[in-house]
Amino acid sequence: MSQRLTRIHMGSARCAADLTDGSERGEYVPQDYILQKLGRPMRSVNLMYCYYPLDKGFPVRASAAFPDMNVKSQWDYPYEDYYPYGGGLHGSRTSAVFQQMEDIRRHGQDVTLTLTCDPHLPDEYLIALAQDLLPYGRVMLRLNHEATGNWFAFNRRASYEEIAAFFVHASDVIRAYAPNVQTVICIGGIEDPDTAEMVREQEFAKTIPAADIWSVDKYPALHWGWPFDTAVSGGHSHARWSIAETYALTKRSYERFRALNGGSAKPMMMSEFNADGDVTGPYDQCTMVDSFFRMRKEDEEDWLTAVNFYQFRDRGRLGLETEDPNHPGVGIEQPVMQTFREWIADELFLPQMTECGEASLPAALRWGSSEDAEGLALHIRLKGDPHFCELTFADSGNYMIELNGRWFYKSPETKFIDLMPAFFGRHIDAPAELTLKIFAPPADGRNDLEKPDGLMNSYATVTELPSLRIEYGPVEQNRD
Repeated sequence: MSQRLTRIHMGSARCAADLTDGSERGEYVPQDYILQKLGRPMRSVNLMYCYYPLDKGFPVRASAAFPDMNVKSQWDYPYEDYYPYGGGLHGSRTSAVFQQMEDIRRHGQDVTLTLTCDPHLPDEYLIALAQDLLPYGRVMLRLNHEATGNWFAFNRRASYEEIAAFFVHASDVIRAYAPNVQTVICIGGIEDPDTAEMVREQEFAKTIPAADIWSVDKYPALHWGWPFDTAVSGGHSHARWSIAETYALTKRSYERFRALNGGSAKPMMMSEFNADGDVTGPYDQCTMVDSFFRMRKEDEEDWLTAVNFYQFRDRGRLGLETEDPNHPGVGIEQPVMQTFREWIADELFLPQMTECGEASLPAALRWGSSEDAEGLALHIRLKGDPHFCELTFADSGNYMIELNGRWFYKSPETKFIDLMPAFFGRHIDAPAELTLKIFAPPADGRNDLEKPDGLMNSYATVTELPSLRIEYGPVEQNRD
């Protein structure tokens, strides 16, 4: 068995795959479980939080702080029923949001933080937020998303012009104190095929040059009345649209963003996308998701840089899994999970891997982001399909490992990784050379800011390769 060691760089995909994990409709699911189900890390994982530190009741979750309110929709509480952001001024950096960001990053993914917040927050609260996010490398901050709507608490507290002005000002303040944070503007975009302008375009025009990333949320099917009613034929709390029209309106939104930015382009995300199974049922949901991704693949113009699937596990039918009503910590896989798995293994969504010459040990590995990381590639010649394929480590590194299209996580405490799932359903039918890729995201999920370039980069040194065991048959043969 011959082995050759080279350096490798991981860059961006033609279109990145992101995923929302937790919201008002579902709990956060640990990244170990998600990786096992999907077989690969995402570019970024989106967390949904709210920040109303001047409000009565905060930082208690709204539904717990106001249990006796007579609410008739998800958005009737004084502030959104997302989990409260536990950091900020007078907050704690050991709260759940920080534990989740660390979990996401140690698994080789970036953080997108969706944060609804009071649009009248003084600067000291924004500065504290920025300082919270400093150790987490590249962070995408989606502040007061769906800002052209009327359902969130921040829209009830300020005019659209004030919401836009707050976004511009908050972007300036946060970037001044945390240059690693990229702000994401999320507005309605073009919603009418017969209209040239975006929803409330004049009010939000200044947010477009102020943001680092543009985005829209588009659901070709959605039951917005959940969980207070059931979507039934003839009802008024749900809708379904053409998937082709959804794609076209999203693309036209990007073109309008660019026109309002003097013709200059910026990254464009669909920061929430799914077809609601409450409206479509499980099979049409698969068809609609598949159709949208197929349109993106067949579109020769690379205008859409990322799609965020909303979400992993949901109490309704907006998830790859639904939450088991008997056991909230258990997910029930939906058919759309397989559709999503197949697509995120497609070339469209795969990060670009570039060989960078021969390598030797010790080797310093740099982790900048999920779209800028330097790793090692061990080239292995296989005789055929293995019966045993495993790694044994002598070091305490924190590694993301890829083989035959399947990714594995090794925590600092782990000494053994069984690589056989890389061959389940991906059999090697003839002698072949495979590449075992090793990357080293930060072990605690945080960058060392005392390093000269620690704001954006973390480093790990590999002094010894793991021991690789490959066997091509059972340990003992069948005696029957």
